[in-house]
Amino acid sequence: MRDFAEVIGEGKIDRKVTDYALEQLNVDPLGLNEVDREILLTIVKDYRGGPVGLSTIAVKVGETPDTIEEVFEPYLIQLGLIKRTRQGRVATPLAYQHLGLEPGRLF
Repeated sequence: MRDFAEVIGEGKIDRKVTDYALEQLNVDPLGLNEVDREILLTIVKDYRGGPVGLSTIAVKVGETPDTIEEVFEPYLIQLGLIKRTRQGRVATPLAYQHLGLEPGRLF
């Protein structure tokens, strides 16, 4: 934000600068970035909402399983977008809603 504020906001971080920066960084209103959304889309579209294993998700999105588990997954779980089960990760109805998709529909 500081970099954006210095370039477009006369050094001040305000709502306008913040909104612009988040848009440029492809961060959506829930705070999800491209990798977060790719994880959700992988579970929803490629694996019909899950369950799907962590390693499978990692290969699909180009991250290590540890990175998915330690960096991305906690926030997705906290938001209620995915659940961790014994069989793998499962997308919740909130994930479908956030992505603008209909649960149970084949993609």
